[in-house]
Amino acid sequence: MEPLHIASAILVFGGTFFMVVGSIGLIRLPDFYARLHAAGKPDTLGEILIVLGLILYEPFSFITVKLFFLSFFILVANPTATHAVAMAAYKRGLIPWRKEHR
Repeated sequence: MEPLHIASAILVFGGTFFMVVGSIGLIRLPDFYARLHAAGKPDTLGEILIVLGLILYEPFSFITVKLFFLSFFILVANPTATHAVAMAAYKRGLIPWRKEHR
């Protein structure tokens, strides 16, 4: 097995790990803002790692260029979208969850 294929598999499995952790956080966290954070951060990192793994797997071609532009678009669009959704919820009056003090 070639070293590039091993590195590609490591990146793809790492990205899958972050996607699964983000999904668990989406289920486990208490309010909308925390869930949005859990969905946005690991999702972006997981997708970038998976796409970078695919770039390493594919020899340089037009597909590699497309994957590079896809990763750039993901890197810009995902954080922007989660920020816009959080700001819309905040302006709409959704109050963040706070832990009660005893």
